[in-house]
Amino acid sequence: MPLEPSPRSRDDLDAAVSVFVQHRRRLFGIAYRMLGSVVEAEDVVQEVWLRWQLTDRSVVTNPAAFLSSITTHLAINVTQSARVRRETYVGPWLPEPVDTSSDPEVGAQRAEALELALLLVMEKLTPTERAAYVLREAFDYSYAEIAGILELSLVNVRKIVSRARKHLSDEQRESVDAAEHRRLLTVFVSAAQTGDVAALEALLTPDAVSLSDGNGMRGCARVPVLGRERVARLSAYRPFWRGAEFTLVDANGGSGVMVSKDGRPLAFMTAFASKAGIFQLMWVMSPSKIAAFLGSRSRFETASGPASDGV
Repeated sequence: MPLEPSPRSRDDLDAAVSVFVQHRRRLFGIAYRMLGSVVEAEDVVQEVWLRWQLTDRSVVTNPAAFLSSITTHLAINVTQSARVRRETYVGPWLPEPVDTSSDPEVGAQRAEALELALLLVMEKLTPTERAAYVLREAFDYSYAEIAGILELSLVNVRKIVSRARKHLSDEQRESVDAAEHRRLLTVFVSAAQTGDVAALEALLTPDAVSLSDGNGMRGCARVPVLGRERVARLSAYRPFWRGAEFTLVDANGGSGVMVSKDGRPLAFMTAFASKAGIFQLMWVMSPSKIAAFLGSRSRFETASGPASDGV
């Protein structure tokens, strides 16, 4: 017969679970921002839990720092391997959207480094730059704490964070507020449904770009679509909208649109706009990424525990 765990070992495991559950939202938030993938972030958090079980926890003086360090290093490793996989991706690769209706900050103290457009630009950073930026900007770790996690000098960490900030700020535009963003999304999709190309053009900037993530699926643009007229015509593609319905959803701290047909989610779309108009559209049509978004919605509906990692 299998031996029953001793009361002491059960208490120790219960304590390990309690500590892990206390910090797992932050761990997911770190991993998700670094990877831009719900699935990959969940895998990282699960691996952290396995390592936490095997750790001599009696010598760990700061569990939060210990778990964050493991998460960061695992995410760096996944980032490096993910870059190789994405080289064979067919068409534009976009981050997986995550539902933030239950936790708008995805476990962070501040909702930094969460917007899909910024996550996409962060792909241009090195894994170490991305880790340092996320820890500093999204979770307010001190430079000394980041230096300890990344095993770098304090001076080096300051330079890395500064370099990452500059690179990202050079790529960003000033955005409209949340209410105007929702309005633009609704007006844009309504015009697209009716095939009103002129109305769509009026909402777009001259240099507008549309990115579609389908990993080679039929009917999904495999290259970025550039320019107001081309983006408007593509967005009003009638066969796509025939019989389709759309709903506004909370994603990555902002608003997005879920397009469905016959009750089946077909695409996730969001837009990024300045006062001059919509300058970027993102269409996520990959079934696996849509499934990941829908799965992230149930994160708070499942029973608590290490295997059902909360956002």
